[in-house]
Amino acid sequence: MHFQPTEEQRDLRAGVRELLAGRYGREALRTSVDTGVAVDRGLWRELGEAGFFALRLPESAGGVGLGLPEAVLVFEEAGRALLPGPLVATHLAAGVVPGAAAGTAVVTAFDLGGGPGDGPGDGLRGCLVAHLAEADAVLGAPGVPAGSPVRSVDPLTPLHRVASPPGDVSEYRLAGALLTAALQVGSALRTVELAVRYAGEREQFGQPIGAFQAVKHLCAQMLVRAEVARTAVYAAAVTGDPGEVAAAKLLADGAAVRAARDCLQVHGGMGFTWEADVHLHLKRAWVRAEQWCTAGEAEERLAAELLEAAV
Repeated sequence: MHFQPTEEQRDLRAGVRELLAGRYGREALRTSVDTGVAVDRGLWRELGEAGFFALRLPESAGGVGLGLPEAVLVFEEAGRALLPGPLVATHLAAGVVPGAAAGTAVVTAFDLGGGPGDGPGDGLRGCLVAHLAEADAVLGAPGVPAGSPVRSVDPLTPLHRVASPPGDVSEYRLAGALLTAALQVGSALRTVELAVRYAGEREQFGQPIGAFQAVKHLCAQMLVRAEVARTAVYAAAVTGDPGEVAAAKLLADGAAVRAARDCLQVHGGMGFTWEADVHLHLKRAWVRAEQWCTAGEAEERLAAELLEAAV
């Protein structure tokens, strides 16, 4: 099957990119990092007014009335801009938690694993909740529980550990995983852009480093991983199949983490400095890889489907 985003979907994506470029560009991102303020309430309300959180809410309920295919396009742009905050949880809470659709309420969710792995949850056991101190509500819970701060690898994703899961998010987990995968795809594509741009600017031995075969291959591999992940996310958004969502999350997590690491390698020593944005993409990718559907959970689901098909 050959399909591409419709003209309306492309316009939606372009509009969101323009909104975020004007409202949350690199200067705003660095300000957030410097101040440690992850959720800008003014920006949150602007996103609500633009329909970001009410995108899939029916028009009869005051929403935009679109579906998952449009939502993943919007979240891809948010990932590209490294927009912080519990975007997925607030979006899922539209129509359930008062103020979520309009962006006047910040909603978080218990969606972060605490077991061992190659990410921010290494060595931690318990229930981790992102942006708990900034939240007005927790998805699926009657209130906001108390929690103990936990050091987060991402400066714009504060974490708290609570004694038990503060809310049941099982019914939201499929959409949450897919939207998080879309965020990862946006980040992966952005780090490809950063790597290619730097490879064209940085010179060694009298020519841009992008002219060297090793750097060309690295950038090409980054692009392939990102595009494969994007295709998987788009397909899962159309079918809504749980197995395809799991595969999309697995591919998107891998693409985001690997792309950020490879982008860091292209930048060399420059990439390790605090002033570069590459490390922010890598740290955010690590955190998102533990949200809504981990690699282990995705692999278990896919393995179960393969076994079922073989019987």
